[in-house]
Amino acid sequence: MLLNEETCPVPESLLGQLYRVTPQGLPALIDAVPANTRAMLAVYCFRRSHLASLGIAIAASCEEDDLAEHGGNLGSDLFAKSRRSPMMAEALPSQRKKITLSTGPIRQLPPLDDDIED
Repeated sequence: MLLNEETCPVPESLLGQLYRVTPQGLPALIDAVPANTRAMLAVYCFRRSHLASLGIAIAASCEEDDLAEHGGNLGSDLFAKSRRSPMMAEALPSQRKKITLSTGPIRQLPPLDDDIED
């Protein structure tokens, strides 16, 4: 299965709330999600680089068996990562590196000829 085809186990509105939540607000928001769905969500987020820290934070509230059931070896590794360091579990997307975009042209293109010969 391609990652782009994997469906999110929670509604997009909840995923958006999780993405914007502060470290202090995460436990209350996560507690409302059933344990089985929470494990699926942790694996789902961890598989995406921009949500990986959120996946680790969610996994900190999951049981190893649930994570392993939904993520296999990845789920077990995710469980270990979430327990390894409290700082990792608290790292949320709001603390991620900023994305910068180019402000100028990447390369100069030669001008197009207006004369087209048939």
